Amino acid sequence: MKNLFLLFISFYSTQLFAQDVTNTFNNAYKKFAADKAFKHATISLLVINNTTGKTVTSVNTETGLAPASCQKVITACTSFELLGHNFIYKTILGYTGKIVNGVLDGDIIIKGSGDPTLGSWRYPETAEESIISEFKQAISREGITEITGHVYADESAWKGEVIPDGWIWEDIGNYYGAGARALNWRENQYDLFLKSGNKIGDTLQYVNNTPPFIDGLNFKIMATSAAKGSGDNSYIYIPENNKETYVRGTIPIDENHFSISGSMPHPQTQLAITLEAALKKMPVESIAMNHPAFQHNTNGLNNFYSHQSPNLDSIIYWFLQRSINLYGESLIKTLAYHFTNVGATDSGVNIIKNFWSKKGIEPSAINIIDGSGLSPANRVTTKTLVSVMQYARKRDWFPSFYNALPDINGIKMKSGSISDVLSYTGFIKSKKNIDYTFSFIINNYDGNANDVRKKMWALLDLLK
Repeated sequence: MKNLFLLFISFYSTQLFAQDVTNTFNNAYKKFAADKAFKHATISLLVINNTTGKTVTSVNTETGLAPASCQKVITACTSFELLGHNFIYKTILGYTGKIVNGVLDGDIIIKGSGDPTLGSWRYPETAEESIISEFKQAISREGITEITGHVYADESAWKGEVIPDGWIWEDIGNYYGAGARALNWRENQYDLFLKSGNKIGDTLQYVNNTPPFIDGLNFKIMATSAAKGSGDNSYIYIPENNKETYVRGTIPIDENHFSISGSMPHPQTQLAITLEAALKKMPVESIAMNHPAFQHNTNGLNNFYSHQSPNLDSIIYWFLQRSINLYGESLIKTLAYHFTNVGATDSGVNIIKNFWSKKGIEPSAINIIDGSGLSPANRVTTKTLVSVMQYARKRDWFPSFYNALPDINGIKMKSGSISDVLSYTGFIKSKKNIDYTFSFIINNYDGNANDVRKKMWALLDLLK
C-alpha cells in the first residue's frame, strides 16, 4: 500500500508540474506571437508531452509551411527505415580491353551508385588522397601498371535531373546547392580563393581554386571588399547553359587568401581526370586538356573492385549534424533507385509520401519536391514533423538518429534556415524528467534572423 501511495503521489506531482509548465509556456507563447517581428508571419508550433501523451501547445499544426532543413529528419527517418542503418553504397572499378604484360590496352571505368561521401574530407577513409590511393592499389593488384586509354565515369545507374525542381539561382552555384549524381566527388564542391583590397569597395582579385581544374568555369569577379570582420557575404552564380561564373557580394578587406566554396559542375569528370593523372603521373591540367568528353560505352566491362562507403548511420550523422544538402538529395534518389531502378528525385518523393501515408500522414502534409528542404517551395506541417519524430522514438535505429541530431542551445534538435524561414524540430528532456517532442516553424518573419532565433530559443527554454 505504501508503494502504491508513493506511486500515486509521484504521478499526481508529475501531472501538476506538467499542467503548470503548459500554462507558463502558453502564456509565454502569446507574448511571443504578439512580437512585431511576426506581424505578417505564419507561425506553426506543436509540442507534445511524451510522458503524459498530452499536447502542450498546438498552433497552425495542419498548415503546410516551408520547413527548410527540418525536412531532413523526414528523409533521414525514411532512409533508416527503408534502407537499413547498415546500408552502404558501392562504387565499382572496371576496365575495357585487354591486359598484356601489365599494359591495359583499354580504359578504366568508375561506375557510381550515388555515394555522396566519395572524396569527402569528413572521413579519413573517404578523403580525396585516400580514395585515389585505394583505387591505384586496386588497379595495381589487377596487374595493371600502365593504361593506353583513359579513365571514364559511368553514371548510368541513375537517370534524371542533377538539380531538383524548385532550387533557386542564388543557391545552385554555391557549395550547399550542389546537386546529387550517381558519381559524386569531394561533395561536388570546389574552393575559390580571393584577395580583397585595403579599402571598402575595392574589387576582389582571383587567386586560385582547389581542385586545380574545374571543368567549364570562367570566373567573373564582381564582388567587392567590405568592412573588416563583416564575414563571407559572397555568392556564386552560374547562369544556365553559360560557362561564365559570376561572384557577387562582399568579403572583408585585407584578405589575401579568402576561401568561398562553390558547386562543382562536373564532379564525375573531375574524379576521372584526377585518377588518370595519378595513374599516368602527370598534372591534372595536362590530362584535362586531352581527356575526350563523351559518354563511354561500358558493354563488356570487366569489374574488378568495389569501394564501400561508410554505413548509413555515419552518413546520416553528418547529414543532420552539418545539414549537408547533397546527402539528402543522394538519399532521396537512392530510395528511388532501390525500389524503382530509377534514381530520380520525383520517384523518391513518391516513395517517402507513400511510406508515411501508411503511417497515417496524408501526402498533402508532406508536400515536398526535394530531399533536403533547400527549395522554398516545400510545404510540411509541424504535425507531420512531430509524427515522424515520435515514430522514430519507437524504432531500433533511434539511438543512431538521436545521436545524429545537433545539440543546439542545450536541445537535441534539427534546425532549418532559408530566406525568411526559421525552423526547429527535436526532443527536450526537462529537469523533471519529462520528455517533449516538438516542431516550431516560422515563415515570413521580419527583422534579423539571429534575433528571431534567440526568441525561439527563449520560448523553448521554458520546457527544460
